[in-house]
Amino acid sequence: MEELLKVGIIASTHGVRGEVKVFPTTDDVNRFKKLKTVLLDTEKEMLTLNIESVKFFKQFAILKFKEFDNINAIEKYKGKSLLVTRENAVKLKKDEYFIADLIGVNVSSEDGSLRGQLKDVIQTGANDVYVIGLEDGRELLLPAIRECVLDVNLEEGSMKIHVLEGLLD
Repeated sequence: MEELLKVGIIASTHGVRGEVKVFPTTDDVNRFKKLKTVLLDTEKEMLTLNIESVKFFKQFAILKFKEFDNINAIEKYKGKSLLVTRENAVKLKKDEYFIADLIGVNVSSEDGSLRGQLKDVIQTGANDVYVIGLEDGRELLLPAIRECVLDVNLEEGSMKIHVLEGLLD
């Protein structure tokens, strides 16, 4: 399981005092209000940043970090990811999983006739759709609903599924 979870990407600067527009990669943009710190992945190192203030504009979170006071200091981090440790991540309800934990799990149908690996999760709004690369080279788009996802065991890295009629046609 991933220890660091991405919560956003710095899209651009905002104003001249070191604020940034963050495109959230989390379900709830309001989660930034509760965060005290984030990790900035510079691709060379992880910098711990303390959040000074949070505002919202359209789909973006506008963050001000205590470590940066002007546009020149933060501008070089455009396009970089903001992460949180698992202990600072949102608490999940029963049968909820972080996408990062699901990618790569081995998938098999209830009767064992299909096997594959979960490659991606498409977030549609109504329900997520799991993209499963099957051993025979085909791709299965499986709705992440109770009727289809029978069991998930992250410790074993496995998922048991039921394929509804017509999904493989």
